[in-house]
Amino acid sequence: MKKAVSLALALVLCLAVMPLEGAFAAQEVVNVYNWYDYMDEEVFDLFEQETGIHVNKMYFTTNEDMMVQVRVSPGAYDLVFPSDYCVERMITDGLLAEINFDNVPNFENTLSWMTNPDYDPEHKYSVPFMWGTVGILYNTTMVDEPVDSWSILWNEKYSDSILMLDSIRDTMGVTLKYLGYSMNTRDLTQLKHATDKLIEQKPLVKAYYVDESKDKMVANEAALALMWSGDALYAMEKNEDLAYAVPKEGSNVWIDAMVIPATAKNKENAEKLIDFLCRPEIAQRNCEYIWYSSPNTAAIEMMGEDYTENPTINPPKEVIDSCEFFHDIPDDKLTIYNTFWGQVKNAK
Repeated sequence: MKKAVSLALALVLCLAVMPLEGAFAAQEVVNVYNWYDYMDEEVFDLFEQETGIHVNKMYFTTNEDMMVQVRVSPGAYDLVFPSDYCVERMITDGLLAEINFDNVPNFENTLSWMTNPDYDPEHKYSVPFMWGTVGILYNTTMVDEPVDSWSILWNEKYSDSILMLDSIRDTMGVTLKYLGYSMNTRDLTQLKHATDKLIEQKPLVKAYYVDESKDKMVANEAALALMWSGDALYAMEKNEDLAYAVPKEGSNVWIDAMVIPATAKNKENAEKLIDFLCRPEIAQRNCEYIWYSSPNTAAIEMMGEDYTENPTINPPKEVIDSCEFFHDIPDDKLTIYNTFWGQVKNAK
């Protein structure tokens, strides 16, 4: 009798659970692979509430790690957020699907100069998410001269008070611009010239950092720092003595984009999410959360003068025109870059 009751109870429980399991199995999903803390997480909640599509969130720390995972885990990701030069590599390697822009009507809000960019010239594979520049964050109480040239990072007056980025592309890139070369040069003589210039600078450098620089500047521990514009804005909000400039020789302008891997299992859901993120009010929300520059014209209009009158987040056209996108470095040339960078880091 107990067995019969137990069997009947088990059957009832199975019948009760089966519809729930079926509902979860049938639920629409989109698998997102993004930089950590690069989105207002509540945006995903709003998307889920509106569409019923569940967002699975995964994070990476470098573009290179991301590309490895996309290669070795086909079908694991539906929407990924690489930087511009990685978009170029992923297109070349056949890792990306073409986006059906009929499903992304809010793309029309994109700034005109970001359409058909160098890294995706036919604009088939990517949609801009955030962008910014590389420049100099400086402390106005420690620096008593105009910060309008990269040369100030070689000024002995600021010895042991200069922070450089521990990033081969950024640090080598701005040095190349200072010397009058392209940031994307492959010329060995020009690369050697930049390497020698960085070795010459090294005795003046307090440290090579990545994320730590902004907090060091907030704490008044250095006078000058090579820095991304978004990190500069973060620091300037916390320390009113800080200011940011893109030198006259030009710099790097970068875009982090939204792309769909060729192996994505939920491509239409990814396109729905891209379109959602391009809505003006959502783009505004994300911009105000992380304070990098927005590519969304309608969002910029909604943010008003707080955005448009801020040259750090909204640099004038002449600054943008002086800047370059980074291009992908082929593996054979990357070895050369790494060799030169090793000479800088190992110099005494």
